[in-house]
Amino acid sequence: MKKFLILTLVMCALTGCAGTDIESERSMADIYQDAYENFNDGDYARAAELFLMAESEHSTDAFAPDALVMAAYSHYMDEDFPAALIATDRFLRFHPGHKDAAYVLYLRGMCYYRQVSDVRREPGMSVYALQQFEQLRERFPNSEYAKNAKNKINILKNYIAGKVMYSARTDMHKENWTSAITKLQSVITTADETVMAPEALYRLGQCYAAIGLPSQSAGYADMLRKNYPDNEWTKRLKK
Repeated sequence: MKKFLILTLVMCALTGCAGTDIESERSMADIYQDAYENFNDGDYARAAELFLMAESEHSTDAFAPDALVMAAYSHYMDEDFPAALIATDRFLRFHPGHKDAAYVLYLRGMCYYRQVSDVRREPGMSVYALQQFEQLRERFPNSEYAKNAKNKINILKNYIAGKVMYSARTDMHKENWTSAITKLQSVITTADETVMAPEALYRLGQCYAAIGLPSQSAGYADMLRKNYPDNEWTKRLKK
């Protein structure tokens, strides 16, 4: 009986148990190669799994941060944005000064940006994306991703202002003038560089006229003429 038990343990060591040890002792280069093959074959989920394995099993290796970046990118390509964000968060927590930190911030922004939806819906993702891109430009203004981030920031600011404008128009339709005025003024103060600013001035003039304050209405009309003389909303004033 004892001999049988010893033989069983030996067989386990030579087969299944040994296989587990060998898997855990694979070199960084070996796991990396396997991960890249899966990535190139379009199996991004498996690639991400392997890149994370490389990073966790060889965390002190010089290429561990690169493996984590590739894991995040693989998740992104697989459209598993929550998993990609977890990987980027881990990277920035443990490697804040790494040469790829700017790219990782950009990737975080893109994870949120890809989830931005209809202007009539809650703009949470757009706000998160804007925060990442603004942080990227602040921390790495000369990086190769800063220019692209600036374009995304402009798009997102217009998107968020558009959401506020949509809500303000709804308030105006319901004759909820106080709420509409508050929202329109927020566009003027926080998003004056967006395409929504001229309309916000025009709508403010309408709101104040509706509540019987012609002098305030005329003031916003003058601001519209002065700051946007050739804008379509300025032309509407003449009509």
